[in-house]
Amino acid sequence: MTILSISGVNKRFGGLRALDNVNLNVKEGSVHAIIGPNGAGKSTLLNCLVGRIVPDEGRVDFAGHSLLGRKAHEINQAGIARVFQTPETFGELTVFENVMIPAFARHDGSFRINLWKRALGRAEIREEAEHILEDLQLADQRDQRVDSMSRGDKRRLELAMCLVQKPKLLLLDEPTAGMSRADTNNTVELLKKIAGRGITKVIIEHDMHVVFSLAETVSVMAQGTVIAEGTPAEIKASPRVQEAYLGGAHL
Repeated sequence: MTILSISGVNKRFGGLRALDNVNLNVKEGSVHAIIGPNGAGKSTLLNCLVGRIVPDEGRVDFAGHSLLGRKAHEINQAGIARVFQTPETFGELTVFENVMIPAFARHDGSFRINLWKRALGRAEIREEAEHILEDLQLADQRDQRVDSMSRGDKRRLELAMCLVQKPKLLLLDEPTAGMSRADTNNTVELLKKIAGRGITKVIIEHDMHVVFSLAETVSVMAQGTVIAEGTPAEIKASPRVQEAYLGGAHL
């Protein structure tokens, strides 16, 4: 069953065609990677999915309903959460407080930095936050200020902030960018661990080790359009992908 359908999406910025007739379908419960060289349109496409950019033409449907014209918080409430290239957290708050904000927002319908104080009076929300921290191995940092955490730990925290919202679709925009190999490997193992939650995942990533370790389906973008799609093995073997992505070198 298709949970995300992108059909005929175009986006121009002045004379630049950033997205050119993009068509892409994501199966429910799958891990779907989108790869391509810099400037291929990957992040622009992701921004169309979360309401930050409105396509010029085309359709974007999630769980049978159009996302076009909906505000970012409405898309989030519909069941889509996003992990950004640079972790977006509240550095002056503790780890626990950061998780309480989206936990309360899922119930309340709004996302504001002071919500964690109101959430403290809700036992079920506190329990949800504590469970996520334990699950993502952040419980021992519960009372630590986020601005003192490592990049890898901030990435885990951002995942916790997404998962506590119980999304149907998780968008990950270069989740291992800027990480050491050890932190990258830990993130891959963490993403494998949460795969059992049944959350559909779309991953934009340049690290092919990450892509081929996680993805069931890989779509390749170049010059704003999808030029190939298949299993990791099919993508590795595709001469067209090798030419477009790495100038003919093997993936």
